[in-house]
Amino acid sequence: MPVVLDAFEAPRALRVLARTVVWPFQWLGKKGDPKMPAPTRALSALGPAYIKFGQVLSTRPDLVGDELATQLRVLQDKLPPFSMEEARATVEEELGTGLDEVFSEFSEPVAAASIAQVHKAVLRETGETVAVKILRPGIERAFQRDINAFFFAASFIEFFSPASRRLKPTDVIEHFEGVVQGELDLRLESASASEFAANTEGDEGFALPAVNWELSGRRMMVMSWAEGVPLGDNAAIDAAGHDRNALGARVLQLFLSHALRDGFFHADMHQGNLKVAPNGDIIAFDFGIMGHIDEYTRRVYAEILFGFIKRDYQRVAEVHFEAGYVPADQDVDAFARALRAVGEPIFGMDATRISMGKLLSYLFEVTERFGMETRTELILLQRTMVVVEGVARSLSPQLNIWNVAQPIVEDYIKQSIGPKAVISDAAKTLRVLARFGPRLPQLVEKALIRQTHEEPAPVPKRPVAAMAFAAVAGALTSGVAVYFWLV
Repeated sequence: MPVVLDAFEAPRALRVLARTVVWPFQWLGKKGDPKMPAPTRALSALGPAYIKFGQVLSTRPDLVGDELATQLRVLQDKLPPFSMEEARATVEEELGTGLDEVFSEFSEPVAAASIAQVHKAVLRETGETVAVKILRPGIERAFQRDINAFFFAASFIEFFSPASRRLKPTDVIEHFEGVVQGELDLRLESASASEFAANTEGDEGFALPAVNWELSGRRMMVMSWAEGVPLGDNAAIDAAGHDRNALGARVLQLFLSHALRDGFFHADMHQGNLKVAPNGDIIAFDFGIMGHIDEYTRRVYAEILFGFIKRDYQRVAEVHFEAGYVPADQDVDAFARALRAVGEPIFGMDATRISMGKLLSYLFEVTERFGMETRTELILLQRTMVVVEGVARSLSPQLNIWNVAQPIVEDYIKQSIGPKAVISDAAKTLRVLARFGPRLPQLVEKALIRQTHEEPAPVPKRPVAAMAFAAVAGALTSGVAVYFWLV
């Protein structure tokens, strides 16, 4: 008999957090739009960082329930907008001229989220239809207020709960603060969009709007208009004749390709930032949060993914130890058995037959048993894995994650870990040696002199695991997001 997805089977800490953040603060929603659902009003009233947390929960009906997930989806792009007067003032300040001098048409807001809102406009000079993204007035101050509250909460938790320190809540909030600061400068988002477009130019079934650099600035960004059906509207997708199963698989495969092949991926891939074009292409926008992982880490994760696909749990365990994801004093064979307990019960099952709550609870036990700690530089990857899998589930509940991932991971393995990769790595090493060759004797001599006259530097601690809950916005929780996404 299929195992029913049940929000109450999620780990107790996650259940408590979700309800603490959402339900007790419903009274705060009185300052919001009374037409909005109570949990949405509550998170909106709490602040923009809490809205980010709600956006992630909106992609996981298996954890919070279908009703709450549907209510929270409003946070993706249907929040109350700020006034046209404020929007006009920002545009004119950024352009240095009147709005009507640049745009022949400028609509009311067509989408509004935590950071910014979007208007549909027409360029006076060319007649091109564009999307104009404008930051919310005072958003920088509002985010800083939330971040300060999170730092206080993280310090409080670390002080009174020694067991929580392996999850590094303060480091997680510090990482989140850095991500947010980049999101509050639309010039950086324009640069990310440009780089992402260059990387994905040849990706079939994927499209991005083009940035208009001339009209974009710190608080305003102009891009070509992307016509399509919202990826979160299943009824509209079906009415347009699109195959939701194919779309769900493509979302996962595109994310994997970008993360493994390029090491640069869209890290905010909820339904509010994705559309389906009339020709069936998936269109992505809103590039304020982008993730980056280095080549070594990509290879490690590819081997982990490949090991799960091939059900080679011993190799998966060895890769964790080789990468320092599990402390060296732990038992590799015991860890392999723990991984087998994760993989075997769900291998080949469709998503509707898996209790993600029970799985997440067990994975948290594994991280605690083997002393695995949060690795903050991988939080965006973990968070995005959780969100993307949730988006794919919303499109195709029966999707088999293993089958979808296999061709992408196998191709990456062939390109980056096989004989071709060895030759490529050797060539890169030779190029570096050739560049620094004339300076090598001098560098070695300086190093020897420094070693003679200075105390030896302390040996750095080995990096430790990233199998912890992704902390998002105010969420001081953790989870094994990599495996959570896989299954």
